[in-house]
Amino acid sequence: VKENNYRGHGDSVDQLCWHPSNPDLFVTASGDKTIRIWDVRTTKCIATVNTKGENINICWSPDGQTIAVGNKDDVVTFIDAKTHRSKAEEQFKFEVNEISWNNDNNMFFLTNGNGCINILSYPELKPIQSINAHPSNCICIKFDPMGKYFATGSADALVSLWDVDELVCVRCFSRLDWPVRTLSFSHDGKMLASASEDHFIDIAEVETGEKLWEVQCESPTFTVAWHPKRPLLAFACDDKDGKYDSSREAGTVKLFGLPNDA
Repeated sequence: VKENNYRGHGDSVDQLCWHPSNPDLFVTASGDKTIRIWDVRTTKCIATVNTKGENINICWSPDGQTIAVGNKDDVVTFIDAKTHRSKAEEQFKFEVNEISWNNDNNMFFLTNGNGCINILSYPELKPIQSINAHPSNCICIKFDPMGKYFATGSADALVSLWDVDELVCVRCFSRLDWPVRTLSFSHDGKMLASASEDHFIDIAEVETGEKLWEVQCESPTFTVAWHPKRPLLAFACDDKDGKYDSSREAGTVKLFGLPNDA
């Protein structure tokens, strides 16, 4: 059921991120060189923060105090979520893709165009390590809710699973044929969904790597997200050329529920 539209951005909204603990707040990154914080109780924008470039990636720190936003010029800006002012800014010499804090809030991870995972200390933002994770562009990264693993997806169509403490790859998932553009761990950390331009979403068992399910789609999938408490997966596909009305600007969000015994 659609509840509200949130209007205000002057260009494409490229990413949305909910506050880690407050279910009423979310933040959006846009090509209009701003980020906006929204409150679902009032359905209004409570803050607009101007940034230097066209924003494409955004994430909220686990403690809720900081928002990091990356732009097309590979600059990552750290914004205080209360004062809405910039706390730090880092220019990188490589293509920055997805960005994320670890669950402990003391390290900051970036995936880059060279297939590496760059790890910085936080809040010092000093380089700790660069891991050669994939032979081609490393696109997305997600941490599991239990804090045991993180997963990365790459243009080589592989998903790799990493031990957070040891920073070693423990297994790969290789059932997709196209660049992996989106990942999500289930609330209990037992399942990992990954999707691409393949016309299916792969749902794997994290500890074994085995396929649990294959969710069929009719077009490329842009984003997947597990429900925070239930085995329910939301996903959004590229519906422009599909059976849906291609003249509409609205997309379609679909839900997939796993059987109880999965």
